[in-house]
Amino acid sequence: MRTVIAGGHGQIAQRLEQLLTARGDAAVGLIRDPEQAGDLRTTGAEPVVCDLESAPVGEVARHLEGADAAVFAAGAGPGSGVERKETVDRDAAVLFADAAERAGVRRFLVVSAMGVATEPPAGTDPVFAAYLRAKGQADDDVRARASLEWTVLRPGRLTDAPGSGYVHLAEQTGRADIARDDVAAVLLALLDEPGTAGRTLELVGGETPVADAVAACARG
Repeated sequence: MRTVIAGGHGQIAQRLEQLLTARGDAAVGLIRDPEQAGDLRTTGAEPVVCDLESAPVGEVARHLEGADAAVFAAGAGPGSGVERKETVDRDAAVLFADAAERAGVRRFLVVSAMGVATEPPAGTDPVFAAYLRAKGQADDDVRARASLEWTVLRPGRLTDAPGSGYVHLAEQTGRADIARDDVAAVLLALLDEPGTAGRTLELVGGETPVADAVAACARG
């Protein structure tokens, strides 16, 4: 299995790359900065320099050719302003989905966020509000594509705690923390479970083993 991951240098992406390569899969991480290539190689992944804020769709599609799945895990990150929330968290996700369609890659996962389905409350920090809107608009775009077997994953507050392997995964979970390790483990399980296509799922820490939680969602 070959999986291409947008935002390949991010913490969740690198954890997913490690899980994929550890079981013998091919993982390709799209990165913006060539200096990040060494970090990806240590996970066993293949680094590909591709700036999703400027690359044409045909270039991105070439990187996706022959892939079995695509995972959008990119984000503008802390310290970025409103403009980059739109160009990365929204526009790059749409571009990546366009490229997946062009390359014939059907399985498509999106790492989104909680709270993006509604307008941010009054008084929300303007940059964070822009982030939520951008993520929500990207989710809506992807979910409208009949040619993609998409799953949108909306984790709770991310932590660097060691993964427990136990989660709560459902259409609605309520807000709580989730370790990045566990997000990556759930993404891996989602890649293996086509029955979760067409689902938008929230994820927080819980009491159900990852494999069982994903299987339960696949059953509906």
